[in-house]
Amino acid sequence: MPEMERVEITVWFIAICGVSVLFAGISKGGFGSGAAFVSALILALAVPPGLALGIMLPMLMLIDALTLRPYWGQWRLRESVIMILGAIPGVALGAVFFASTDADVLRILIGVIALGFVVWQIARSRGWIDPTKSRPSEAMGLSMGIAAGFASFVSHAGGPPAAMYLLGRGMNKTEYQASSVLVFWAINIAKFFPYAALGLFTLETAKINVMMVPFAVLGAWLGVKAHHLVPERLFFGLTYVLLTVTGTKLIWDGVF
Repeated sequence: MPEMERVEITVWFIAICGVSVLFAGISKGGFGSGAAFVSALILALAVPPGLALGIMLPMLMLIDALTLRPYWGQWRLRESVIMILGAIPGVALGAVFFASTDADVLRILIGVIALGFVVWQIARSRGWIDPTKSRPSEAMGLSMGIAAGFASFVSHAGGPPAAMYLLGRGMNKTEYQASSVLVFWAINIAKFFPYAALGLFTLETAKINVMMVPFAVLGAWLGVKAHHLVPERLFFGLTYVLLTVTGTKLIWDGVF
């Protein structure tokens, strides 16, 4: 299992952590959950991956709770439930993998997922991959749910599999956003107890979480406002740059 080292809570660390949580709030509040795992990647550059995941999960859960109300009832319930049902065994698989690996393997995996996300999004934006061309079946939804649960557990990166299914079901921008909020609200709750059992929550991470609450609240509020105001192209352009840099750095750290 990845090491859980202590972290020195400096002004620099609080700044990095604050930016990470703020970005997660904006992403989850306005642009689906796909880019939110940039936050965990940024934090994993400063602290061991397991510690980064343990710090981020309570913040993601808070952001989920804050963004449920603005999108309440605007989701597509059937598709969301299918994703959630698939995600539960995916979370269990993620827990087994996490418990049997070390920090460097986790760094490499998170880095590969990050670069894979960038490739998938670029391919989708250029029309090489179009999830809306063929309507995915409910069985595919369960499969994508398993993938989302696993990726979310090991790196908070369940967004791409969820997007492949939800967007493929012909959702508009707000239906997709609302469905993503509902799906990852449930997935993050399912992750909480295995994270606790694996020792990812400590008194130290709790102190950090308390300090990060204002960043989470502000990020969620900004994200909901930005949903209708900020071009997705601009937001995801910045996201791709961050993912490429941080993903490459994590792979480098894991290998060398």
